[in-house]
Amino acid sequence: MRDSTDMVHLGRDGWLFLTGGTNRVRQQYRASLPVAWRLWRWRRLIEARTAKAASLGLRAFHVVVPEKLSVYDDRLDGLALDPALSPARRLGARLARSPAARAWIDLVGPLRAARDAEPPLYLRTDTHWSQEGCRLAYGEIMRALGAVPPPDLASRPFHDHDGVRDLGGKLDPPRRETMRVYEMQRDAVRIFANPLVEGHEARGTAADLHVGAHVVFRNDSPAADPRTLMLFGDSCSHFHPIFLTGLLAESFRELHFVWSSNLDWDYVARVRPHLLLVEVAERFLARVPTDRFDVEAEGARALPSRDGAGI
Repeated sequence: MRDSTDMVHLGRDGWLFLTGGTNRVRQQYRASLPVAWRLWRWRRLIEARTAKAASLGLRAFHVVVPEKLSVYDDRLDGLALDPALSPARRLGARLARSPAARAWIDLVGPLRAARDAEPPLYLRTDTHWSQEGCRLAYGEIMRALGAVPPPDLASRPFHDHDGVRDLGGKLDPPRRETMRVYEMQRDAVRIFANPLVEGHEARGTAADLHVGAHVVFRNDSPAADPRTLMLFGDSCSHFHPIFLTGLLAESFRELHFVWSSNLDWDYVARVRPHLLLVEVAERFLARVPTDRFDVEAEGARALPSRDGAGI
């Protein structure tokens, strides 16, 4: 079996861990000055976002989805890494002493506390959490937002999907894994998708779409929280209602999702949601956002052609 040793670590019992890549994941677990400086900048950014949101009359929250390295270090099997140096853990500790402390939603502690649960909280051959891990995080987020989850989410229908996941595909031969997918969407209706989403969906390339995706869900169920929530996030949220986006769309009257770690404050000011939630995967703490995102311009950009050039 071949593996990309600078990219993927083979842990015990079939667990795969992302250690390299463009975000140099393993290097973020070092007690170095560059990492400390970057986390200081993240703290200042969250403080500034929290204050700006308050000036618009809304509450802002930040949540970092931990890497598997931060949760399942007991399954690393020989990889020298100190989970106490998790960037999310260190950022949370800094924010605990900050005016923006209430804006921080910790997931490292709850996920580590439940890491022996079955089914696992993350997929063995993927960087993403499982449906179980996402639901646990959703419960923590709902508690922080002062909202109550719909009582029947756990009884929604599901199907099992077998395939090659993002880390399993880096092995030779590729390793497959079955993922349980809950069909969460019932009450929420997608009322808007930007041209970028619609174009990729029409062409059958939605799986290739990431930053710039923008969708809005409306939920007229009397059980839905009457507030509007705006979510800036990544693949742990997703524009398809499969992870956090699906769970939150089933919970709030209106949900706006934008795939971006950078905020578009003009868009926030136009919508004036009651709540603003920013979700980011821990590995993306390697870059500090500038918040110069333009939701409308990103949504109108041309789709890439099949050979990678714009059309």
